[in-house]
Amino acid sequence: MRLLGPADVRRLAGELGMRPTKKLGQNFVHDANTVRRIVTASGVRPEDVALEVGPGLGSLTLALLPAARSVTAVEVDPTLAGRLPTTVHEHAPSLADRLHVVEADAMRVRAKELGPAAPTVLVANLPYNVAVPVVLHLLAELPSLRCGLVMVQQEVAERMSAGPGGRTYGVPSVKAAWFAEVQRVGPVSRSVFWPVPNVDSGLVSFTRTSPPSTTVSRAEVFRVVDAAFAQRRKTLRSALSSWAGSGAEAERLLLAADVDPRARGEQLRVSDFTRIAEAAATP
Repeated sequence: MRLLGPADVRRLAGELGMRPTKKLGQNFVHDANTVRRIVTASGVRPEDVALEVGPGLGSLTLALLPAARSVTAVEVDPTLAGRLPTTVHEHAPSLADRLHVVEADAMRVRAKELGPAAPTVLVANLPYNVAVPVVLHLLAELPSLRCGLVMVQQEVAERMSAGPGGRTYGVPSVKAAWFAEVQRVGPVSRSVFWPVPNVDSGLVSFTRTSPPSTTVSRAEVFRVVDAAFAQRRKTLRSALSSWAGSGAEAERLLLAADVDPRARGEQLRVSDFTRIAEAAATP
């Protein structure tokens, strides 16, 4: 199969009369070696149903089709969604029946919209402005996802994969850790995109893990996380005072959860936030 190159990407965009928009985060990959690298690093297996978000002109889609049992591509742009099957027929006619295109917003798409085959691996070049909410939504909505690899802004890659104690550790790090073990895979050159973005990109992989065993809901835990990092320079006693009702009540809950009230959110693991939420739910 011949994958898309720079000339193909520009030709397709010209045929569709489209200009990539910042609003939709459209920076199309045109380097065959990069998409092959992404597919290899994703860990996709022949029996997998791959979920691709924002397939764009089809560069990564074409590389995924031979590697997976099928590919479900979620595309919000109706023009791109309509053209993708034709591109696959032109470049990989024998694999065209493996492709299922869903015109939808990945931040709101539901499992039932993706068809009868539940996705098992996420592989995507994600728009920089929505990368974290998309990944978190899909992990919550699709328990069938066992692993994945996404290309995101380098800064986002650092935040998603950060561990406690670092300056990049924050809400994305904790919430991602609820669902999976996340790690950075490596950088991606700006030169592989058209148009060339103003920021560096990186690859992030995740492997699904079991969430903390708890009697409270994920939403309750995430409310504690959001409150703790809303004022990340403050101690937890201060940062959680509005959430708890007062500084004194926040301190009581923190002590009940065996968390130092003088600590800051960036020092806690997801299991610590879970204990705090449990303390708040205890009569």
